[in-house]
Amino acid sequence: MLRLPSHFSAEQSQLSQAGLHDWPALAAQSDLELRRLARCGASEQRLTKLRAQARLISELGLAPEQAALLLYAGIASSAGLAEASPQQLLRQLGRLQRSLTRSAVAPPDSSQVRAWIAAARRATGRPPN
Repeated sequence: MLRLPSHFSAEQSQLSQAGLHDWPALAAQSDLELRRLARCGASEQRLTKLRAQARLISELGLAPEQAALLLYAGIASSAGLAEASPQQLLRQLGRLQRSLTRSAVAPPDSSQVRAWIAAARRATGRPPN
């Protein structure tokens, strides 16, 4: 079941009406399908970001919050994550996490970031290093 933040209520409604109730279903949507949903009151830009989040979740097995954090950090695809430097991404995610949550939630640790990058490299067929 898709559980979106309250400020995504129009998108939640349109996705539900379209029968898109999980991340894999959203990940499979084309640009044209998202455009059609946007004509009914949802934001096409938000739907596109949600689809990118859904693809990270579906392709890499990330939690929705982890995929959202990566999106805020500028990582919108498995290919982008596969190219990331673990050290640079860890620093960027730590700063971003602190600014978004005021340290209420601990940022990911280096082993978690490395595991995400390794999963992205496997998913994209890129060599481990």
